[in-house]
Amino acid sequence: MSPEQFLYYEAHLLDTQQYEEWLALFTADATYWVPLEQNQKDPQETSSLIYDDRTLLELRVKQMRHPRAHARAPLPRTVHQVGNIVVRDLRVSSTLTVVEFRNEKQRLWAGLVEHQLRRNGDSWLIARKRIDLVNSEGEIEGITILL
Repeated sequence: MSPEQFLYYEAHLLDTQQYEEWLALFTADATYWVPLEQNQKDPQETSSLIYDDRTLLELRVKQMRHPRAHARAPLPRTVHQVGNIVVRDLRVSSTLTVVEFRNEKQRLWAGLVEHQLRRNGDSWLIARKRIDLVNSEGEIEGITILL
């Protein structure tokens, strides 16, 4: 599978609510980062919108499926549009637009994404995913979806 196909596959898993399969795409030492500030260099130097390791990602997925997680019900419907993919060794840059629909409300998310991949047989695993939202420094209602 090419890196481009891998990114499309990741988006498909999220859009079809196959969160456990999506989680399996991450390495044991993976990080998932949504910086708060434009050009933020380090997730430790400033607060982040999201900065999760693999354990916290697992917790997010469990919470989405938990029957008493009323704040997450119903699960949002999403469409992830991945584009402008540039592959440089094991770093893959792309643009992302996500349409989210939940509780009769539609929201739009957009950003620049960088995946750091590791080879896994004929496919890949995600060692690091960084999503720089275009409106990260603006007013944002809680992010309840996986970008």
